[in-house]
Amino acid sequence: MKIMNAPKSLPVLFTLFVFAACFLLPASVQQTQSSSKPREIDIEKTASGNLKIVPITHASVMLEWRGKEIYIDPWSQGDYSGLAKSDLILITDIHPDHMDLKGIAAVKDTDTIIIGPEAVAKTIPEAQILRNGEKTSLIMGGTLTIEAVPMYNLTRGPSPGEFYHPKGRGNGYVLDIGGKRLYFSGDTECVPEIKSLERIDIAFLCMNLPYTMTAQEAADCVKTFRPMIVYPYHYRGQDPNVFADALKGEKEIEVRIRKWY
Repeated sequence: MKIMNAPKSLPVLFTLFVFAACFLLPASVQQTQSSSKPREIDIEKTASGNLKIVPITHASVMLEWRGKEIYIDPWSQGDYSGLAKSDLILITDIHPDHMDLKGIAAVKDTDTIIIGPEAVAKTIPEAQILRNGEKTSLIMGGTLTIEAVPMYNLTRGPSPGEFYHPKGRGNGYVLDIGGKRLYFSGDTECVPEIKSLERIDIAFLCMNLPYTMTAQEAADCVKTFRPMIVYPYHYRGQDPNVFADALKGEKEIEVRIRKWY
């Protein structure tokens, strides 16, 4: 397993060199000063152009592909300054750190498409409903396929017989972007539907108590569906390095630890 941390800031004299190198090496981490804090940006090649991955905060991620911006769970506690408005917003659940009307408003444009589970559409009527197991395709500079994956608790809840995330309410998502398959877990434990995922190139996996998984449980989950690259996210209260350490023996899985401001 490879653990890839973002590089430390370089002296000012090398700024122009680093800027040029970022374009010559598209898979490397880039940082931009367009926000109040440097952003950590990864570029992945797809069969239809480069895919930019921008971690923002908590479970909030921005993807840029073929001139289109995709946001997952925009949360108003994140910094969206300097980022383009959205063409597509995916919402995983009704909890306020995932379905945040203020966060959505910060990135929403006049023609933004919003997709979420039925529970989300009760608050956001314009949201297109995608239920667990359903799939849809959009033309966004290219064909983007979105599949809703169940996300739910198996054991954890606020009281006996009650779960923080009941089955059927929320969605994780698998996105096929230019042949790259990306998985966003949302809030979940390691349910059978995750274990049966196939050909995941990049995964974003949650870990925070008491609502989802420990770092060790998340690492064990990764070993079952074996993404090529995995980002620990939504990890408040957990140490992502514990997650990375638990995957050190998995040479075919790259762990990318990023700052989720």
